[in-house]
Amino acid sequence: MTREHEILVGVDGSTASLHALDWAAAEARTRGLGLRVLVAYSLPSFTAASLDGGYAALDDDTIRAGAQAVLDEALGHLGSPGVPVQGRVVTGDAAAALVEESRRVELAVVGTRGRGGFADRLLGTVSSALPAHGWCPTVVVPLRGDDGHPLPDGEVPPLRPVRRIVVGVDGSAPAEAALRAAIREAAAWGAELFAVSGVPIASMAGALAWLPSAVDHEQVLSDAQEGLDVVVDRALAGHPGVVVQRRVLDGTGAELLTEFSEATDLIVVGSRGRGGFAGLLLGSTSQAVLHHARCPVMVVTTRCEDPAAG
Repeated sequence: MTREHEILVGVDGSTASLHALDWAAAEARTRGLGLRVLVAYSLPSFTAASLDGGYAALDDDTIRAGAQAVLDEALGHLGSPGVPVQGRVVTGDAAAALVEESRRVELAVVGTRGRGGFADRLLGTVSSALPAHGWCPTVVVPLRGDDGHPLPDGEVPPLRPVRRIVVGVDGSAPAEAALRAAIREAAAWGAELFAVSGVPIASMAGALAWLPSAVDHEQVLSDAQEGLDVVVDRALAGHPGVVVQRRVLDGTGAELLTEFSEATDLIVVGSRGRGGFAGLLLGSTSQAVLHHARCPVMVVTTRCEDPAAG
């Protein structure tokens, strides 16, 4: 399937989704792409006949009119973004609609209030479902303040341009796909790019403390650095103007990327994104980063580059 040169963004009338829309518009201008703004609605699962007369007016026309009002507000919020914009109202579950539309675009963007919680991690929200099942890279834009806590309803943080990008690299195929996506983003924005690998040496030493020989920290870091250099050099082929700084640090990928998000404009992470029950949840690293990062997080799966992989 041919992808349109567009960025898909889902809106629902919330402040978080309008903040995500602003981020998507800035990304579209930077990359020379159009915007596809989507509002999805579904009818209540009950029938009007089972309710008293006061609910009978909740028919499709009324609910669709409300969805159209949300779309109109979003388009008005955009003003003149400087890129082509199209808006659509569709019927159905928002997550399912966005996943289907993600087949046709280059990037999908959604917002989140950043409140996390167990329900979110079970894909109770679009911001969890779309990264796990989307057919293109997905950016989740959190509505968080400088202190990392969710903002009150109606309060929007300033939009920051992407000047620094951090990508997690662990040698897996999804991580390499994430690295390639991060390189493209860095080239588009002219941003600094850091490739980070986490090696939990302290945990290894603790687990192996009963063994006769201690973990050689320096050797572990050296081996990891060599592997990181090989992966980065391979991914940089065709991007001679992009410089990637490489860091191998003691710690888990989730811990390091979450910490980096405090001083970074975009985190990029890979995820298996498998179908079926195993794919209902993102991998532990991508899931943890999504729910704790203070900056936008891009999730990339191998399916984003090869739809047949899904």
